[in-house]
This record gives sequence, C-alpha cells and structure tokens, in this order.
Amino acid sequence: MDQTTPPPAVALVAEDEFLLRMEAADTLSDAGFTVLEVASADDALRFLEDKDGVDLLFTDVNMPGRLDGFGLAREVALRWPGITIIVCSGAAKPSPGDLPAKARFIDKPYSPALVHEVVRELRAG
Repeated sequence: MDQTTPPPAVALVAEDEFLLRMEAADTLSDAGFTVLEVASADDALRFLEDKDGVDLLFTDVNMPGRLDGFGLAREVALRWPGITIIVCSGAAKPSPGDLPAKARFIDKPYSPALVHEVVRELRAG
C-alpha cells in the first residue's frame, strides 16, 4: 500500500501592502499552508477563476480595485463555498452583512498565534 503524505493546504493571501502580504504569507506558511499571493481582490478573483485547489482565502479589507475585502469574501463564499475565509483590517470593522456566515474577521495588528488559532477553528468547524 502506498503511504503518501497529502499535499499541504493552499492559502491565497490578498493584501496590497507588500510587507503585510509577506508577513501574512509567512504566518500561513508556518501554519502548514502552501501560500500564493496577490495584491488586490480583483487579482484574487482572477486567480480563483483560473486555478483550483485553494483552501483558504486570507484578505485585507482596504485594497485597490472594484472590490474590497468584504466584497471579495462574499463573492468567494458564493462561488467557491468550500474555501475558508479570513478577513482582516486595522481600519474597518464589519457591519451586519459584510461577512459571509462562515468567514471570520481579525483586527490588525494580529499575532501569528491568533491566525493559527482561527485557522484551526475554521477548519475544524
């Protein structure tokens, strides 16, 4: 019998600020994800339309383009319901209806430990 290790889960980070994107990517990589990075919600949607296999979307709220992170989260939840979603911001807070039912919001600045905890909770539930 072939005993192969399953491939790591894939996270897509949508963050327009390079250093914050790099920090989020490192945090998710440390949590065991293969991490892909984009700089806007529009880029994230294009990526998801072209590729399969993304397990987690980690997005900032304020980004350039036609959608912000809340809009991206709603669109992803509608079109790819199997993708786990985490939205973060240091400037905006979600209002009722901003987040899909299964998405979680994290305030910036966040700790890697908090991100790891939220990822575990979302993936378990």
